Amino acid sequence: MRFRIALLFLIFTVGLMPRSWAQETPREQFNIREHYTRYEYRIPMRDGVHLFTDVYVPKDTSVAYPFMVNRTPYSLAPYGEDQYRPRLGPSEAFARSGYIFVNQDVRGRYMSEGKFVEMRPHLDEKHGNKDVDDSTDMYDTVEWLLHNIPNNNGKVGIWGVSYPGFYTSASIIDSHPAIKAASPQAPMTDLFMGDDAYHGGAFMLSANFGFYAYFRPQDNPTPPPVIPGFDYGGPSAYDFFLKLGPLSNANVRYYHSQNFLWNDQVGHTTYDDYWKARNLAAHLKNIHCAVLTVGGWFDGEDLSGPFKVYRAIEQNNPGIYNGLVEGPWIHGGWAGMDGEHLGSVSFGAKTGQYFRDNIQFPFFEHYLKGKGMEDLPKAYVFETGTNVWRKYPSWPPPNAKTRVLYFQDNGGLSFTAPEEKQETFDEYVSDPAKPVPFIDYAAIRVPQEYAVSDQRFASTRTDVLVYKTEPLEEDVTIAGPISPRLFVSTTGTDSDFVVKIIDVYPPDYPQPETPGTPAAPAAGAPPRPRDIPPPPIVLASYQQLLRGWPMRAKFRNSFEKPEPMVPGKVEELDFTAPDINHTFRRNHRIMIHVQSTWFPLIDRNPQTFVNIPDAKPEDFKKATERVYRGKGKSSGVIVHVLE
Repeated sequence: MRFRIALLFLIFTVGLMPRSWAQETPREQFNIREHYTRYEYRIPMRDGVHLFTDVYVPKDTSVAYPFMVNRTPYSLAPYGEDQYRPRLGPSEAFARSGYIFVNQDVRGRYMSEGKFVEMRPHLDEKHGNKDVDDSTDMYDTVEWLLHNIPNNNGKVGIWGVSYPGFYTSASIIDSHPAIKAASPQAPMTDLFMGDDAYHGGAFMLSANFGFYAYFRPQDNPTPPPVIPGFDYGGPSAYDFFLKLGPLSNANVRYYHSQNFLWNDQVGHTTYDDYWKARNLAAHLKNIHCAVLTVGGWFDGEDLSGPFKVYRAIEQNNPGIYNGLVEGPWIHGGWAGMDGEHLGSVSFGAKTGQYFRDNIQFPFFEHYLKGKGMEDLPKAYVFETGTNVWRKYPSWPPPNAKTRVLYFQDNGGLSFTAPEEKQETFDEYVSDPAKPVPFIDYAAIRVPQEYAVSDQRFASTRTDVLVYKTEPLEEDVTIAGPISPRLFVSTTGTDSDFVVKIIDVYPPDYPQPETPGTPAAPAAGAPPRPRDIPPPPIVLASYQQLLRGWPMRAKFRNSFEKPEPMVPGKVEELDFTAPDINHTFRRNHRIMIHVQSTWFPLIDRNPQTFVNIPDAKPEDFKKATERVYRGKGKSSGVIVHVLE
């Protein structure tokens, strides 16, 4: 979905990859200006609005080429026909192969006319030329391209990452017959139900605050404005947001009611008509092209979107190829990163390069140029833990069976139901004034490595419940969604319950060599002078986060109509977190955390039943949280285990 900082979107859409993102091949970078000619157009839509579009046409006219389209709200810059991007398309292989590349500022952004609407709702019924959405804008764009850009082969592909991933999905509804292939990547799909804005009814505070500091309303057409970096007043987002106090202070102190996009995100705190209209999955019908949806297991923004797009297309569009790719990536990491490491976790190979060369490029070459391709499975997914690619005929895999990891006494965790004959519980005190941090170091915004970060710091806190298995006697592979089923009570009238699933490495796990360590001095030579380095992250007993997901208890029965908790009353919480595909190796342990704050990744729940954006400082209160076990109230986590 969206990158947390709009400038990162610009990096992707313009193709200016940071140096740390290694090139796919050691050969010299392809010279775009030498092989392509750039043109700029204002393409008319059916309602009279013009969308600013650039087109890169191959100079070699000996063959006809397909179109490759990217639609973005983050600017197709640079502007001016003499200004060229250094990269085109999803990877360099596309520019070398030869395509007509098309980039478009979407309606109401940058140099395009019209009014911008956040995740513009799709119109299933249209009654005239004034009824427009992204499917009509794409249809009109394709129709214009086919008739005005010479030397095309009549075929169109579209792709995009994050917000452009949404535009890819939205553009293929009622798809133009010329569109033959599409790849929505990390597509924003349902902002309230698990994408950027809310997870389990909890507001994704740090990511959205950082994003809307840059993503602002515009008077169009306008070139990209210079937006200064936001000053957090220090290196710690945890400290910044704690000092901010109630969420309403963000508008009072910083936005000053000048960013309605932020106000919409914060103000719609239930699954109301605003959000329902923007649930794109409900409209993914009448799609006639091959679709390859892509996501990352460790995407910090759009974990849910790819699964929802894949499942909706599968259900509503029989007869087309519909595939899902999931790899060990952060948000958009497959687009330019090697994908060999994430933080301290190694995946054993350059998974990003593998995807670009062996999955993405052949997919488009096949459907747009008719070139041969190995049959793609329905699900092409990377299995972490064992670090191998797997192919399945469906997702979740058909041989994944439902099992429950039950919470046991003394912090135990087992696939066997507890034997307690009486009602028992574990408890902790949650204090919104001292929330559990989601990382154990100072950082601004959301460090991408948090999704696999070491959880040993959280395991030692008294406001975190910890359950873990004995060392596993054999590998256990979990493939599919994670569904906590908790029996809880609180002394407050609302609380969050965050569940995390963690892989605990064995105490004898080998420590990898640190890259760049100098060789030992020769025998008899004096030791080389060196400074004292920071301590390494020890992987022995490392507690690797795999998935974390909150549930705001007032939504336990409905995301549309919240209800207060009754102090002391035991309530059942059933919710589902996005899928994982991970093998817990022999001698590892499976660990579960339960906590009520995860800050500032999500906003603080006052633990009183109020409209949180309007909460006052006095509304924030400590609460004693209980999680129950035994006697018909066996809390646990439902998982899908491969057999």
